[in-house]
Amino acid sequence: MNNETVQNVALSIRSLAIDGVETAKSGHPGLPMGVAELGALLYGELMTHYPGDPNWPNRDRFVLSAGHGSMLLYALLHLSGYDLPMEELQRFRQVGSRTPGHPEYGYTPGVETTTGPLGQGVGNAVGLALAERLLSARFNTTEHKIVDHHTYVLASDGDIMEGICSEASSLAGHLQLGKLIVFYDDNKISIDGSTGLTFSEDVTARYRAYGWHTSRADVYDPDGLRAAAAEARAQADRPSLIAVSSVIGKGSPNKAGTAGVHGAALGDDEVLATKRALGLPEDGQFYIHPDAKAFFAAHRDELQQRYQRWNALFEAWSLANPQLRAEWDAALADPSALVEGGLKQITFPEFDVGDKVATRSASGQAIKAIAAGLPEFVGGSADLAGSNSTGFSAEGGEQSAANPAGRMIHFGIREHAMGAISNGLALHGGLRPFAATFLIFSDYMRPAVRLAALMKLPVVYVWTHDSIYVGEDGPTHQPIEQLAALRTIPNLVMLRPGDAQETTLAWEIALRRTEGPSGLVLTRQKLEVYSKDDPNWRENARTGAYVVRDSEGPAEVILIATGSELNLALAAADQVDRPVRVISMLSRELFLQQPQAHRDALVPPDAMAVAVEAGVSQGWHAVVGTSGRVFAIDRFGESGPGAEVAEHLGFTAEKLADLIRTTR
Repeated sequence: MNNETVQNVALSIRSLAIDGVETAKSGHPGLPMGVAELGALLYGELMTHYPGDPNWPNRDRFVLSAGHGSMLLYALLHLSGYDLPMEELQRFRQVGSRTPGHPEYGYTPGVETTTGPLGQGVGNAVGLALAERLLSARFNTTEHKIVDHHTYVLASDGDIMEGICSEASSLAGHLQLGKLIVFYDDNKISIDGSTGLTFSEDVTARYRAYGWHTSRADVYDPDGLRAAAAEARAQADRPSLIAVSSVIGKGSPNKAGTAGVHGAALGDDEVLATKRALGLPEDGQFYIHPDAKAFFAAHRDELQQRYQRWNALFEAWSLANPQLRAEWDAALADPSALVEGGLKQITFPEFDVGDKVATRSASGQAIKAIAAGLPEFVGGSADLAGSNSTGFSAEGGEQSAANPAGRMIHFGIREHAMGAISNGLALHGGLRPFAATFLIFSDYMRPAVRLAALMKLPVVYVWTHDSIYVGEDGPTHQPIEQLAALRTIPNLVMLRPGDAQETTLAWEIALRRTEGPSGLVLTRQKLEVYSKDDPNWRENARTGAYVVRDSEGPAEVILIATGSELNLALAAADQVDRPVRVISMLSRELFLQQPQAHRDALVPPDAMAVAVEAGVSQGWHAVVGTSGRVFAIDRFGESGPGAEVAEHLGFTAEKLADLIRTTR
């Protein structure tokens, strides 16, 4: 790609960005106008990708962490030959288009992840780069390297300011992820004006302290960009940050270099002035320079040849390594096929009625079993592996620069980054990730959890220490509103098992789920494994709820409990003379998805329903009805031994029994 072609491609990108945003009367033209040359080099020279197969496993990944500059990516995908016709660029930011305001995974071919909330893309990219390392360590041989690609990121000042970016970058440096390259668009402008209003740190010095390789380049110097990229690719044991100087909105006579071009259309007069300044046709829209068209037509042939060479390498590797090929096919299969095949290899732990086991401990045993039977299973905890019972180093090894195949990840005290990195692991393909911390700290990772739900990623969250029974750590560590808050996220399924048997089933449900994330909510304290009246409880529980204990005649009261409150509900039922049915609601979300007839069979409308949960009451009336009762805790907890805290708050079997007696 000669430098004249770079300029002509950059001109085309600016043209498409200007007209796309102007047609929509909404968007962010400044970034794509400012870094168009970098985009041209990335898709026209630096990256190995193939528009004919957007899901090619060995493609380089590009993450536009600065998702507001989405017209840069859409222009590049269109020019490169992805299935993104001009009509879609002309429908930028319109309902139903494949060019939404911020890139969305699953809607647009070539878009690797959903970005928008700043910093998330950098976190995803760390996960993508870590996935490349894990799969290369597992599948590459001395003779054949079938997994060998880079992850490129374009990050803005806003990304770099976000705390999640710092968390993720720190871990990337520690793990020495050499195939991660971040271009930092140092244009010194944010929405409110100059970044000097709030931001004066030396970013490259910070990243060197993280253990990164750093350099600087002028975005309008193609040779300098090439040299910086080549130097970055040569770093085998350090991720790289390339700070590129740019002018936001370059080409706009009156708005370039100002906040006015960051997040608003140029306006008719400035569009005309800009097109004149750039030498673009004034009487047409969505202009593409003929040289840009010719270049990408030829480049597609070159990319196809690279793709075919990899396929030949892959076939040679397959012939030499039939067992690895079989494992590859299993790992890269459709997620549902991966789950079905993998589940057959897992021997889950078994527990007997009367056993007293904390559900976090039962989960820990399940994790070891899953890791032993499912090689694609990866994940870890935010510095709480012992407390979360998530260690599986004997089965998977600990991830580090010295052990690139290690599947147990020590995320450190970086909950937000852990969530985003887990999303990246899931996005890459070939892996099934989980992430763990205390339930109270789910607040720190909620934005990443929301994006996992939005992208339909099958990430599993292990959230332990789930209630006031945490005890002495006090109200700062006792979840009250977290369950209710997480349940409001669409497409997130929460699973709160009441004993060890239900815990292994919860893991199976979570692993079978391939169209969104699941959260396992687990106890610190031991719970007794209770007998189940329903002989088909394992199957029925998959609908979200089942009958643990039924009354001899028609039930007058239906106790609906989750987690540790099942033991509380059973104890309360023993204290009253009324016919009571006790239901374990393993997942409120799954239950509410069932047909009304199924729900009425479990919770008859003519009986009094009482929900029992050690958290806020919000949301439970969707289950018990407007006339139902909720035995809950609508206040913060206290510091003290768990049982004494419950007594102090009136959250006891005796108090619940009193409620049952007086309920009509």
